Amino acid sequence: MKAIHSAFLLAAGLFLGACDSGNQQQTSSSAASAPAPVEAVDSAQTIDAQTDYHSFANPDEIRVTHLDLDLTVDFDEKVLTGEVVLHFQRDEVNDSILILDTRDLTIHKVTSDNQPVEYHLGERDPHLGTPLQIKVPKTAHQVVVHYSTSPEASGVQWLTPAQTAGKQHPFLFTQAQAIHARSFIPLQDSPQVRVTYNATVRTPKALRAVMSASNDPDAEQDGVYEFTMPQPIPSYLIALAVGDLEFQAMGERTGVYAEKEILDAAAKEFEDTEAMLIATEEKFGEYSWDRYDLLILPPSFPFGGMENPRLSFITPTVIAGDKSLVSLIAHELAHSWSGNTVTNATWRDLWLNEGFTTYLTYRIMEMIYGEEREQMEFVLGMESLQADIEALPAEDEILAIDLRGRDPDEVFSDIPYEKGALFVRELEQKIGREAFDAFLMQYFKDFAFESITTNQFVSYLDETLLAEHADKLSRDRIQQWIFESGIPDGAPTAESDAFVKIDNARQQWLLGEINASDINTENWNTHQWLYFLNNMPEELSDGQMSELDEAFNLTQAGNNEIAHSWLLMAINNTYKPAYERLNEYLTGIGRNKLVKPLYQALSQTPEGKAFAKKAFDEARSGYHPLTIKANEGYVN
Repeated sequence: MKAIHSAFLLAAGLFLGACDSGNQQQTSSSAASAPAPVEAVDSAQTIDAQTDYHSFANPDEIRVTHLDLDLTVDFDEKVLTGEVVLHFQRDEVNDSILILDTRDLTIHKVTSDNQPVEYHLGERDPHLGTPLQIKVPKTAHQVVVHYSTSPEASGVQWLTPAQTAGKQHPFLFTQAQAIHARSFIPLQDSPQVRVTYNATVRTPKALRAVMSASNDPDAEQDGVYEFTMPQPIPSYLIALAVGDLEFQAMGERTGVYAEKEILDAAAKEFEDTEAMLIATEEKFGEYSWDRYDLLILPPSFPFGGMENPRLSFITPTVIAGDKSLVSLIAHELAHSWSGNTVTNATWRDLWLNEGFTTYLTYRIMEMIYGEEREQMEFVLGMESLQADIEALPAEDEILAIDLRGRDPDEVFSDIPYEKGALFVRELEQKIGREAFDAFLMQYFKDFAFESITTNQFVSYLDETLLAEHADKLSRDRIQQWIFESGIPDGAPTAESDAFVKIDNARQQWLLGEINASDINTENWNTHQWLYFLNNMPEELSDGQMSELDEAFNLTQAGNNEIAHSWLLMAINNTYKPAYERLNEYLTGIGRNKLVKPLYQALSQTPEGKAFAKKAFDEARSGYHPLTIKANEGYVN
């Protein structure tokens, strides 16, 4: 799911950066002269809401509209090699420079109509990668870039057979959000540029390729796979995976791809996906993507899920056996409306994706599992948001955040997700659910397959909700939610009757009125366990930790979320009996949400940091590059 520059300056041939571009080939034999560097934009300068400060591309002059990919997957060298045909439109015939985003790519040649084309790779920026400037022939409407990726591509992970469930075949998957598509395709890597694409992917014959496109589960496994994505999508939603994959249908429009060792468990866990799809469609408008399938990845996947259209990528850590963590599926499905169909135009506008999607997630969970389940998840979400607000600087608590000069990967937090959803919930409560649902359905229609800015959204509110409900909504209040830090006074609050008995049991135990073994947990669900653990005092005695562990066998908890909460308590209280399990957990899971808080807590003491470094060094080869980047600072 970010350095400072201006796209219009780049269009004039100016480039950022002062670093070597790694293994990137610097120029063609007929390269253009090297452009001058640009000074960083003053952080106090007013943000241009239309400018994507995290892309070198110049779509205002030449806009790529379609890609034709032809890639060969080389597991021995850990590279993708091939070509991409970029079809484009330009505003003026004289617009002759196409600027693409790349990161650590080797450019072999650029052609148009089978003729060499002049190109130049600029200087490397540590956040943005390297601009690729192509001199486009006046009559051309497409160019072909022949290239190879780096084995260290930030958006590609190569897994050995030992790192998979089956242990027999290697595995590859990509992760393009926020700005990592440029590490495996040279393209205009900005969410405001939407493209359709076709792809041919060549793999070892024993493996199957799938993409965020039309997938045929009955396709002959012959080592050549064809894909089509007919709807225009932003670059961060282009995704590829290759592995020993099988398919199982879950409904008329839903199914799951996974290694056979976990296929049945995944299909059972996520069997309600079709019901989620139908319910969401009835409330918020037609599903636009034909099918909605899931791909279950190895545990090194750095996120819970990624909303790649038609094929959400999902961590196996949510297969709990009781459907207690399926809100993740609801979230990725909801992105099919908010995020994939209506998309943030820049990473400053991420909250438009994640805030609306998190709100829809709560609505889907209520529709499928009932109000009590939704209330419990809302309480936990608000607790997580409050923890982030206490930890983050004020400037990072703003929905329309200023990300100039920063890497977008470093600023993902609960602010765009939970604060965004809380704002949307307030709009619903102010005007009523029926009126708000009608608004949402129209919003998704009006901006279908468009990428919009926060400013555009506020203008849309001016024309719709603020005009229709002037007696209930305030423009000043909306401005406060979006452009100021923290949570406004009077925001919606979260409470759950199901948690009252949890509070009572915890308090009685802490006061010594009952033993842990006296607490009746027989009917507790995952959310109640998390609420029980997450609201314990930060400091407990060794005797209290032992009593909890003996009563509930928490060190061996099979649910990854519960295990995470317990292991964090173990670190904070130096509860050594849990440390063997802690090491297993850190070396067996790459989901950053689960491992990062543990590394962060361990780093607070010299002994903990030494333990963390040992685990990190052991796990590093199996971690995704994003997980490595997020955690290596805690162990070094």
